[in-house]
Amino acid sequence: MPMFNGPVDERRVGRIRVIAPGPQSLIQDGGRTGFQHLGVSVSGAVDVDALNTGNRLVGNNPDAAAIEILLGGAEFVFEQTAVFALTGAETGATLDGVPLARNVSYSAHAAARLVLGMTGPGQGLRAYLAVAGGIDTPEVLGSRSTHVASEIGGVDGRALTAGDSLQIGEPPDAATSGNVFTSTGEGVKVPGSASGSREFSELPAVNVRVVLGPQDDEFSPNGIRTFLNSTYVVTDQSNRQGLRLDGPEVESRTGRYDIVSDAVVNGSIQVPGDGRPIVLLADRQTTGGYAKIATVATADLPLLGQAAPGTSITFASISVEESQELLAARSKRVLDPEPGRVVDPFSVRVDDQHVSVGVVENETARFDHVTHIARIAQIAQIDGVAYPISAERYTPAE
Repeated sequence: MPMFNGPVDERRVGRIRVIAPGPQSLIQDGGRTGFQHLGVSVSGAVDVDALNTGNRLVGNNPDAAAIEILLGGAEFVFEQTAVFALTGAETGATLDGVPLARNVSYSAHAAARLVLGMTGPGQGLRAYLAVAGGIDTPEVLGSRSTHVASEIGGVDGRALTAGDSLQIGEPPDAATSGNVFTSTGEGVKVPGSASGSREFSELPAVNVRVVLGPQDDEFSPNGIRTFLNSTYVVTDQSNRQGLRLDGPEVESRTGRYDIVSDAVVNGSIQVPGDGRPIVLLADRQTTGGYAKIATVATADLPLLGQAAPGTSITFASISVEESQELLAARSKRVLDPEPGRVVDPFSVRVDDQHVSVGVVENETARFDHVTHIARIAQIAQIDGVAYPISAERYTPAE
């Protein structure tokens, strides 16, 4: 079981302290809707599946505010006992040095230290830390989401910095540790990358389903074929506003790519003058003056939220009706099912008292090729409370 150390300030309850924010950590929720006509970006989590899943694991509203952590490398201290979950990118996270599994809700004691390592190739781009009660920063225009360019939301409209102390809201009655979402729906042996429905591959490649339009008629038939039959690569000029792609040029019908500015949405695929697509994401502007060849199916947007530079992307055309069916299926997969329980406990008698206990081992492990020791993520449940525990497996070198 994790060892807890460090002073506990009983006066500072209901908070989580930022020790290190990593490359970028932001407060994000379901987004700021209803103000695009005023030029206000929706913002919100880029991987909505991961946000919704984390919140459901800890008993929150699916769109409650959480911490979106880019590339990992972050560290936090819980200043009171809390139920939390990590979803999204794989970061090799630990609680007081004990390995954690994604998509599982845990109990953290006061002064417990949560450390996220850096993500590796094919392990995703953004991790999400959801805490029972949500991150309780002030709402701006109905949302806590941070939009850095506008300096609104989150903590003073900026990325988190070391020393920030974040208020946690009142934990819901449904806050329970030991909940789990997996790709099989059975236990924690096959954790998913966010909602539990997909896995990250070692060589990132994403097939994204799109609905052509609204300005696909601005492109030549050859341009449409190029768009749908080519492989594009996410460049390092990408961010929360959009993914800039490198690959074959998409030919316009007239040689021009600009249009009279009109509305854009999350997933709009603009083609600027160089003929290479840009996929707009959560921090997008509200209007744009480049022709939009297609729009990403809403159900596939979370995949793009995890697409790191170097990720290969291909596009497949589907109908509006098929996109709607995918969205309905997404709701059934992410929002409808109740979380499972990670441990099947049994009762033991200790000092004339019955205690419910159970242990489960996660098949994912980080193997140290120098020491030949694999650190296994295990979970123990005692009287309904789940804790991470540590185990090591030694494999002699050949």
